[in-house]
Order: sequence, then C-alpha cells, then structure tokens
Amino acid sequence: MNPHDFDSAPNDGLQRMNVFSQDYLEGLYRDFLQNPDQVPVEWREFFQKQEAAEALPTLPAQSTAPRELTASEMGVAQLQDRVDQLVRGFRVRGHLEANIDPLGMPRPTNRELNPESYGLLPSDMQKKFSARTIYGDDYRTLEEIVDQLRHTYCRSIGAQFMHIDDHHVRDWLQERMEGSRNRMSLNRQTQVRILNRLTDAVIFEEFVRKKYVGAKTFSLEGAETLIPLLDLAIEKACRQGLVEVVFGMAHRGRLNVLANIMNKRTENIFWSFDDPVSESHRGGGDVLYHLGHSCNWKSSEGCNIHLSLCFNPSHLEFVNPVALGRCRSKQDRISDDARQKVMTILIHGDASFAGEGVVQESLNLSQLNGFQVGGTLHLIVNNQLGFTTDTTEGRSTTYASDVAKMLQIPIFHVNGEDPEAVAQVVELAMDFRQAFKRDVVIDMYCYRRLGHNESDEPRFTQPVMYRTIDRLPTIRDSYLKRLLKMKEVTAEEAEEIAVKRREKLDRDFETAQKSKYDSDEQTLGGYWQGYFGGSEPAEETPTAVAAGKLTFALQRLCALPPTFNVNPKLKRVLEQRDEMALGKRPIDWATAELAAMATLALEGHSIRISGQDTGRGTFSQRHAILHDVENGKTYIPLQHISDDQARVEVINSPLSEAGVLGFEYGYSLDHPESLVCWEAQFGDFWNAGQVIVDQFIASAEDKWRRLSGLTMLLPHGFEGAGPEHCSARVERFLTLAAEHNMQVVNATTAAQYFHLLRRQVLRPWRKPLVCLTPKSLLREPMVSSGQDEFTEGHFQKILVDPVPDLRRSAARIVLCTGKIAIDLLKRREQTSRPVAVIRVEQLYPLPEQEIAAILDEYPPDVPVYWVQEEPQNMGACYFMKVRLSEDFLRRWPLKFICRKESASPATGSKNTHKLEQQELLEAALDVAVPLAAKTK
Repeated sequence: MNPHDFDSAPNDGLQRMNVFSQDYLEGLYRDFLQNPDQVPVEWREFFQKQEAAEALPTLPAQSTAPRELTASEMGVAQLQDRVDQLVRGFRVRGHLEANIDPLGMPRPTNRELNPESYGLLPSDMQKKFSARTIYGDDYRTLEEIVDQLRHTYCRSIGAQFMHIDDHHVRDWLQERMEGSRNRMSLNRQTQVRILNRLTDAVIFEEFVRKKYVGAKTFSLEGAETLIPLLDLAIEKACRQGLVEVVFGMAHRGRLNVLANIMNKRTENIFWSFDDPVSESHRGGGDVLYHLGHSCNWKSSEGCNIHLSLCFNPSHLEFVNPVALGRCRSKQDRISDDARQKVMTILIHGDASFAGEGVVQESLNLSQLNGFQVGGTLHLIVNNQLGFTTDTTEGRSTTYASDVAKMLQIPIFHVNGEDPEAVAQVVELAMDFRQAFKRDVVIDMYCYRRLGHNESDEPRFTQPVMYRTIDRLPTIRDSYLKRLLKMKEVTAEEAEEIAVKRREKLDRDFETAQKSKYDSDEQTLGGYWQGYFGGSEPAEETPTAVAAGKLTFALQRLCALPPTFNVNPKLKRVLEQRDEMALGKRPIDWATAELAAMATLALEGHSIRISGQDTGRGTFSQRHAILHDVENGKTYIPLQHISDDQARVEVINSPLSEAGVLGFEYGYSLDHPESLVCWEAQFGDFWNAGQVIVDQFIASAEDKWRRLSGLTMLLPHGFEGAGPEHCSARVERFLTLAAEHNMQVVNATTAAQYFHLLRRQVLRPWRKPLVCLTPKSLLREPMVSSGQDEFTEGHFQKILVDPVPDLRRSAARIVLCTGKIAIDLLKRREQTSRPVAVIRVEQLYPLPEQEIAAILDEYPPDVPVYWVQEEPQNMGACYFMKVRLSEDFLRRWPLKFICRKESASPATGSKNTHKLEQQELLEAALDVAVPLAAKTK
C-alpha cells in the first residue's frame, strides 16, 4: 500500500496520513477490516467512502515464509532496530531529562536516551535511517532523528503518554508533539497577551503584599504563569464551543485568580482585607481565600463563556468531586449528553495531589457512565514543596502526578518559567480532551517565593532551595527579557502595561478606603429563584398524590418489555408490587420509595440516586435496575413511567464515599428542583466522607450562602451485625445541627418515607436531608402502609401512639425514634404493658412544640423516658438533654434508657446483642421494676 493512495484522506491538521509509515497505514486498514469500531471515526468514514467507490488498494499478502536476509541486509536491519529502540526510549523516558525545573536542580541522565547504549556509534550519526514513525521526511540521518526527539521530549516539556494502551491515542499524541517539536509558534498578539497576564499576576501580588503587610494571602508568587495558563485555556474553550467552565482550586493563588480570571472587583478584595462589616459575619462567613465567584468572560474573538469558581475549605483536594458534580449537573441541565458544552478545570497543589486519597477517588470517576463529564483539565501548581515538607518526605513517587497514570491519559510536565512551553501544553491538552473526552494533566513546575503563608519563614527548613529562589527574577521580568531580545515588544510598551495595572489597583484601593462597603456577593438567582434557606417554615407542604396517579405509577414500575427475561425470583417481587398498585397488599418501604420517585418524575422533577449497590439495594430490596437473565441487558422501570417524564438516573457507584458523596453534593448545587440522593451501603460508612459533611453539607449556607437539597440515605439500626453495620452515627449529625442547617429524620413507615422524599423536592425550603433508613424493617409488616396514607396527608414529624386509650391509662410515656419504636410496639403487643410509645420522626429541626402538644394529652404525672438503641454517649441522648428547653424539662423531666456508654457503637456478638436488646426493651416497658436495675 502506498501512502499516496490516501491523498484524499481526512486532513484536519491532526491526522496527516502522509506522515505515517506504510506499515502503519496497512495496520490501520487491517484494523478497519477486522473491527471498524477500533478505528478513529474520521478514518472509518474515509475507508467506508473508499470502499463504496471501490477505490481501496489491495493489501499485500502476508507471507508465511519470509526469505532469509543477506548478511548486509541483516546488519542494516539490526541498526534500524536499534534506532527504533532509541526512538521508543525518547518517547518513554524523555521526560526524565526534560528541563522542567525552574530552580535548575540537576536531573540524572538516562542511558535509554544515549545512542551508544543501543550500540549506535558516533560514526552512525550521519547515516540515514527510516523515520516513517516520526513526523517529517521518511529517511533522515540519525543526528536529525535525535535532534528532533530531544527537542520534542527533553526541553521545557516532559511528556508521559506511553502507558496509554490504545495505539491510536499514542499515535495522535506523537504526531502532535513530534510534528511541532512540542513548541507552538506564537504570534506577537499572543505573546503580548501572555506578557499582559503575567504583569497582572505579578503586580497584583506585589501590590497586596505592600498594602497589607503580614496578611495571609497564600501568594501565587513563583507560580504566576498560572494566570496566562488559565487565560489561554479559557480562550481555547471558547474556540471549542464550550459555554461554561467550572473551576475547583485550593487557596494558593486564589485571590489572584479571583482578581485576574474571575473578574471579582479588586476593591472588594481589598474591603475583605479591611473587614469593614464584622457585625454581619457573626458566627458565619469564611476567609477571603476560600470564597468562590462566577462571571461572564468575553473572549478575544467575541464569544461569551460563563466561569464558576467553587467555594471550598482548607481541605485542599476535597473540592474536586464537588466541582465535577457541578459540571455534570450543568451538563444535564442543558441536555449536554455528549459532554461538549461544559468542562471542569481543577487546580491542585503538588503535595496534596500526591497525598490526598480523594484525588484517586475523583480520578476513578472520570470514565464511569454515571459520573463522566467529558474530560477534566488538571493543573498541578508544583511548588516542589508542601508547607515545610520536601518531596522526598511527601511522596514515594517520581512525580506528584503519578497517581494519574491509573488513567489512560497523558501527563505533561512543563517548566512554569517558560510561558511559551506552557502555551503549547495548554493547546495540546485542550485538543486532547476534546478529541478523546478524557482527563489530561498539566504538571507545571514552579516554586513558592514566600512561605506557606506570608508570616511563615521557609528558610528555616529549606535554606538551600530559598538561596536559589532569592536570586531569581520574577517570571514577568524573565519573559519580558526574552521578548525584548526577540524584538517582539519594546521596553516602553512593557512599562506602559505595568503602569496601567498599578494605576488601576491604586484607584481600587482608594475606593476601598474611602467609599462605603459595596458587596458583590452573589445571591440566589437563575434556577435558584423561588428557593430559600434560613429557618424551617411552619406550614407543611402537601405531598399526597391522587389515587389514580399512584396506581398508574406503581403499575408502570411493574411493567416490563415483552422480550425482557426477568429473574424468576423477582417475578414474585413484581407481582407483589402489582398487588400493592391495586390496593390488595400494603405498600412496603422499597415500593414506597420507588413510588415517590416515579410520581416526582411524572411531575417534572428529575431524579438522581447513586451509591454502592444502589441499583439492587444493599438488602436486595430496591430492584430499581433489572437484569435480563439471558443476555445481561438492564432495564430501569423508573425511566419508563411516561414519555414526558423527567430524567431518572439510578447509578451503582464505585467503592467510594468521599468522592461520590462530594460529587452528588456538587450535583445538587445546580439542580435545586431535583431529588438528588446519595446512599451509603451501610450508614456507618459515611464517616469515610466526613470532610464533605463537615465542610460542605453542614456549613455551606453559613459560610458561603450556598444551599443544597442533597438527600443522604443511611441504613441504621442495631441488629447484631457488629460495630460497623449498625449505626449511622446520628449523634455526629446532631452535633453539627444548628441554625436549621440540615434535616435529620428517622422515619418508621413506608408512607412517612414517601411523603418525606416528596417534601424534600416540593417545598421550596432547601436543606440537606439526613435520612436514617431501615434494614430488617424493610420487610416488617408494621412498617408497610395502606394506599390511603399516600393519597392523603403529609409527612408527620411526630407519630402518636396508635392506641388512643393509652392517653388515659398509660403508666409511662416513651419517646423514641426509628427501629426501637417498632421493637417496643411489638414487644408491648406481646406483654400488654401500659406504656405509650411516641415516635419522634424528625430529630432536627427538633419539633419541641409538637412533642409538648402530644404530651399535653396525657395525665401530667405520667413519667416520660427517652429510649434509644445506641449507647448513652451516642444516638440522640445528649442532644435531647441539650435541645429541649428548660421549660419543657421542668414539666417533663426526661429520664433515659439506653445501652451504657461505649467507645464502639455495638457488640460484635449476635447473642450478646440479643441479650442487650431484650434487657433494653424490658427496661423500657417494665413499669414495676426500678430502671437502675435494668440499665446499669
């Protein structure tokens, strides 16, 4: 096959077939004949057109008995083989000798980049060899080959990409890098733009440091190239047709990004330093380098793109899944199922990227259907230092980025003191992301001119490094020197740029000093209009559904395609659900949940639920995703309720808590009208994502005025399964509960759960919902509800005792929540004890007035007890003591019945659990025996 046979092949500047070898062309064509889907779409379409025109060349037959080579041919072949090995050596190891460190620390030479290591002598350097796998002429001297490879892989850019398994992807990267020698030719306009952005970054840092001596800003000094990098990435995103970019970053350089990328008014940044409105931030707000912002960006070519910088705490990388969830949510909102209109840019530190496990969790989401966002651009601001910790103490890997090699993506290491090399990798990275919809990493080597913060002295711990840093000019000065030498700008032009920047900052500073504070904090708008936070509204929202709608939804949940082969054991489950639809059987917990989701979808509210084993349900109860027993294909009845229903996603997540919980929280930030749920496999496991709960879910409204309606489903209940499968640690949520910041609910009937999920969406009050869900009670008849409980009423924060006569005859009143209430009711039925059981279904906000109103219906001298399964130092015990008012406790002095305090939630012995549970129930119901004897 002759390459010239393919002159009409697609030529988009990325796939130039005439630069590839004949063997490559033949291999590509053979791949097409064997499996067309393996071939890139451009080439598949080309081959199909040629095939239709009967214009495809004939492949040479593959000989099964090659002729024996002559001695001369053997010698040439051996030399060529050595050259090919050398080429591969540069592609695999070239990054190890690349000049990526602006501090000039020596890098060890690598024998795989030395021609002599392959037996290639100096006398071979002028010999010509086949170079068809390299961009350019088919035959070149060895000297020319080595020169091209060194310029491509060993200058200011080091590329790691040979770990990628797909040869089409590797070929794409090789052609792009080797064809340009990894250096793009910048016009004067772009060079001046880079100089402008470097000037913005450098002068902002100098100005702030001068005006606010000693203030913590987590300066970008030493890494100012981040600003032109982001500028170039956004401009490229505009050209690629994106309409929005979501950013996540920690605090290093955040103020510079806010001022110079996010267009936050610099006078407001200065106001934040002066803190003129201290009274308004009592108990709330956050430090200025944690704040987010959004703006509209107008590109140099006139297109608009929206930028959103996520708020985040000091927990560095934990913003990553939140930003990814927001990106996915924005994509879904505009039906960007191709993931081409919204992208994420995550800015990392080198120490945190290597050290924080949530980085791996987030990377692992990148190619999973339920979490894909079309590829994320990761930017590592590599200071080569973590606070005071050297890289040799902070990681066990060569590079901070090595964890990213778990993905089939390229990693570009680039010298941050070479802005034009940075421009090259930005262009390459953005094109790669668009072409393959995968993540890509830019590891920008730089340094930290100051300490971890401005009051820190880095020379205590890194004296040698800082002797080098102290001698370095600013990146603006070094780049300007290069441009002056190339006569691309004049010194006068550069000075004019700097003067204008300083004058603007002076004006903004003067405004901040003289004028009244004028906040640019962004309030709820757009699709958040009509929703509110603050205190819980007093009125209840109607959540019942018409009987016809309920029946229709339940029947659709049981309807399967005629060709679908359901598991025989599930036929009975579907038959029972059909009986529930017809009112022949009470509705159980799992069916009530599906009914809530189905009716919400019918009403136009999208549904998203994810978690480990969520499709089936940890306890084999949900069966939201059905699997055909013959071919393994799946069917989700919730997606087929009606033709005009809202989107429903049921997603089995990876074995991750922090990453997935953060993703779903981020998703909820841009979908207030939807039911967004994260389910823990067991409630105990959420503590692996506690940073997301503490720093985002519980406190975002207080710190950042950001609302979320995320629902956390946490299986909870003491059933003898051991310490790690019993407690959702409700006490931790109740400790975090304040200022009506979240809802903590422990519902005990299917109808209550149905109304609760619908209430979460239908009422405009937006708060995270912590919902403790059952395990053994999933199939408990007492938990099931009749249809009339779904077609009437609403969620009730308190459930009164189902025996009205006890209001006159009760010898004791028990307040409790969750599974223990069902155990008490069943035990009371067996023993006929005169004990009233009142269920507190909503623990927070605590409905004290409603509890008091119910207790008022009992005689005043009846003792009241709080009973819980959890040990005394867990559960709601201390919460009830502290939260109930003094007036309440004077009138009803609560006594407590629970397991004794413990370091671990529960025993690991099933028999011991049964014994403890029996003693607990007896102590709660036995009105004749002193309590002290039962609970010590």
